[in-house]
Amino acid sequence: MSVGLRILETRPEPDSALMARAAKLPVANIGDVMNRLQSMRGGFLAYGGRKAFVGPALTVKARPGDNLFLHRAIDLARPGEVIVCDGGGDLNIALAGDLMIGHAEKRGVGALVIDGAVRDLDGIRKMDIGVWARGANPSGPYKDGPGEIGYAVACGGQVVMPGDLIAADEDGVVVIPRAEAAQVIADAEKHAAKEAETTAAIHGGGWVRGWVEETLAGKGVSVTR
Repeated sequence: MSVGLRILETRPEPDSALMARAAKLPVANIGDVMNRLQSMRGGFLAYGGRKAFVGPALTVKARPGDNLFLHRAIDLARPGEVIVCDGGGDLNIALAGDLMIGHAEKRGVGALVIDGAVRDLDGIRKMDIGVWARGANPSGPYKDGPGEIGYAVACGGQVVMPGDLIAADEDGVVVIPRAEAAQVIADAEKHAAKEAETTAAIHGGGWVRGWVEETLAGKGVSVTR
């Protein structure tokens, strides 16, 4: 099997109960409890009709501007999976448009995260599928390869393994390593509950702010009045 021309179809089974819990959480809360190290770089926009989604990753590595392996990944995807495509961040040629994404929607794919460009935005917005991409470009792709499916990829500055949990909303995309997903989601639930308490305190006028001055004082900041 040649590196750059290979497909691994086997991948871990998802934990549906864990995904259901994660889907109730803001992506920012999930990213925070992973010490802010698992967020894909900024610039990913939510182009699809679904503006938030959580699902297990099906990974694709595509040559920039070529979507042959992305086509095959859509055909192999299980319902609810997130196709994560490493397109090298290239924005000169779109890797997917409304026909491909419409096919993905029909097959039950939950979302696509593309480190590259998409096109046919008007059509994509009307579809019941999540589409996160780095930008848009009207130029269509080639279909020659090479590429890979089912192996580790780099997408948005993050390593993504097949079966990792992908959480995305209009803030962006985070990668939850599969082995740590249960603990991450539990921590994020606690963090979300704490933020809800803070929100209530803000609306009630009781948000204690003394920590700001204490932190500044601890750093030796001088104040002139």
